[in-house]
Amino acid sequence: MTTATNEITAPLIQKNRSNKTQSDASGSHQVPAPDDLENSPIEQVALTVPVTDDPSLPTLTFRTWVLGSIACILLSFLNQFFWYRREPLTISSVSAQIAVVPLGHLMAATITDRVFFKGRKWEFTLNPGPFNVKEHVLITIFANSGAGNVYAIHIVSTVKIFYRKEMTFLVALLVVLTTQVLGFGWAGMFRRYLVEPAAMWWPQNLVQVSLFRALHEKEERPKRGITRNQFFLIAFVCSFAYYVFPGYLFPMLTSMSWICWIFPTSILAHQLGSGLHGLGIGAIGFDWSSISAYLGSPLASPWFATVNIAIGFTLVTYVVTPIAYWLNIFKAKRFPIFSDGLFASSGQRYNISAITDSNFHLDIEAYEREGPLYLSTFFAIAYGICFACLTATVVHVFLFHGRDIWELSKSAFKEKRMDVHTGIMRKYKQVPQWWFMCMLVANITATIFACEYYNDQLQLPWWGVLLACGLAIFFTLPVGVITATTNQTPALNVITEYIIGYLYPGYPVANICFKVYGYISMKQGITFLQDFKLGHYMKIPPRAMFIAQVVGTIIAALAHLGTAWWLMDTIPNICDRELLPNSSPWTCPGDHVFYDASVIWGLIGPRRIFGDLGHYSVINWFFLVGAIAPLLVWLAHKAFPTKHWIKLITMPVLFGATVNMPPATAVNLTSWVLIAFASGFIAYRYYRGWWSRHNYVLSGALDAGLAFMGVLLYLCLEMNHVSLEWWGSNSDGCPLASCPTDPNVIANGCPVF
Repeated sequence: MTTATNEITAPLIQKNRSNKTQSDASGSHQVPAPDDLENSPIEQVALTVPVTDDPSLPTLTFRTWVLGSIACILLSFLNQFFWYRREPLTISSVSAQIAVVPLGHLMAATITDRVFFKGRKWEFTLNPGPFNVKEHVLITIFANSGAGNVYAIHIVSTVKIFYRKEMTFLVALLVVLTTQVLGFGWAGMFRRYLVEPAAMWWPQNLVQVSLFRALHEKEERPKRGITRNQFFLIAFVCSFAYYVFPGYLFPMLTSMSWICWIFPTSILAHQLGSGLHGLGIGAIGFDWSSISAYLGSPLASPWFATVNIAIGFTLVTYVVTPIAYWLNIFKAKRFPIFSDGLFASSGQRYNISAITDSNFHLDIEAYEREGPLYLSTFFAIAYGICFACLTATVVHVFLFHGRDIWELSKSAFKEKRMDVHTGIMRKYKQVPQWWFMCMLVANITATIFACEYYNDQLQLPWWGVLLACGLAIFFTLPVGVITATTNQTPALNVITEYIIGYLYPGYPVANICFKVYGYISMKQGITFLQDFKLGHYMKIPPRAMFIAQVVGTIIAALAHLGTAWWLMDTIPNICDRELLPNSSPWTCPGDHVFYDASVIWGLIGPRRIFGDLGHYSVINWFFLVGAIAPLLVWLAHKAFPTKHWIKLITMPVLFGATVNMPPATAVNLTSWVLIAFASGFIAYRYYRGWWSRHNYVLSGALDAGLAFMGVLLYLCLEMNHVSLEWWGSNSDGCPLASCPTDPNVIANGCPVF
């Protein structure tokens, strides 16, 4: 039995490198970084990512295909399954990243190493040797495809469940596949700008790189300490065991809203203190699934990004929203202070079906009878923040990164000091640009065909497809820059809804299709770019990475759609909060927000809500606020160049702190900021050694333990309808948080003034 050749033996920081080829104890061929390249200029990357490579390791092996496909299908099924639930449980690819390690070694030990068609062009073997880290990375790329949310499923859910209209499986499949694959075109266009430069460091990838090293790297146990493998196992077991409390025994740990307990009959106290239905003052969550649900792992957030998020959240939630509510702007007191609902002027839920005609268009006469549509205070302000985030993203990237982008556009990159990892990757065959362009042209053609041929179901005209693609091209680069440097992705879906809502009002499905093709294809492209960067760090041949991404994306699309279709056909009244039992978890918070958006921007249209015919036209001033804010920061930076902290004020991240609220709630943000502070400031500044060894490993362990226990709880308890009913089963304990405070509005369960 030969010694394993899959070990990464490079230390965390390379010192005293030589140009001589290095070999580890097992004899694997390690290609060192050239002397003049040193290490990455980003300290977190230098502390985490190895700068050596073994080009001899096999990549797209039989093990890769089998384990990668299984991981992709399972994660797609589980994530779509849990997506419809009240607290959507996202099972990250970290779970598969860990689970496949023993399976990979088992396959290496048991499958025949016979070489088939030896000496011929098609020579291959099912077992090329020990299970190695590059196979592991590609399997994780498959898993990443399954771990992501297939956003186009929202279109299917909205049409079939909320509007109760017909959509065939074939049409749904075309929409899902084309939206998922379209992102490859945008990724191909901008990989030069968002993958190769060292400054585009993609913080989230460091979690997986750390975990790969912990799982594959031989490490001596420090004196009076533990190895990263041992630390991971301890944290994994603790996370696994602990999640039984917030996940089943004590759900109130998701949001400990103690102000509501002190003042159980006060609407004001509940509005201020509720972490799920109010402003979340003092609320804190002890549930990792809630903490990492919407902003990603707080352990992967750079400290400057955390500060921006904390400031943005505080200003919107604790300054702007209370002022607007208690001044009764937009008749705010008639509605809950925080809600994703749609309301009539009376404070009651808006009857959407009454204003929809038989052709699935807006009935103008019925709308005039029902009256205008109103939003909760926070929901209305959240749309304004989305407007500001949009313009802030474009202006910020233009001012702070415009010169770098221009230099890259002139091919100056080849003449400048090359990033160490880019230098190592140059020895592999690159993915030709025409591969991406062929996929892009074929996909746009298929999309136009689907929208024209099935126009009765999709409503979107051909020019809408082309306009959506134009918006995606325009925003991929600025949004990608923000994501690659801050680990936060500005949500720009509102601009797509706004544009098509003005150009093509009264067609709700056309609006959400335009949003998916214009925004989600861009977001998917950014996901592909992030995976490219992971392959960049782990020295995966680009063509192998490309193949794994394409196949994994197609498998994930099929599995997600199949699971969603099955759930919609088998769970009675899924997503219908009025008909579901109170204890039912199938409330679909994300789909409700998506449906609300289809009504606001598609059916009724922005002109009747945010335009000259609506009550929220003042919200449009946020576009100007978002454009001016980065300019002020840039001017301050130029005026005081020695104050380096000024440049760290990132307005797209600051505005983007609350763009996921709702469905995200206050407790998601408050708990996230506290953990990010402990990691990004306290641990990183005062315990740098511990942080560099354990921070990202801890993030992966928490994700994995939560995921495995979440699945186990569902299979063993929830499927058998075994539940607990006691005080701690209430997920918030603030029943009055959603009550209106206008004395003329009467709501069920609320006191009458």
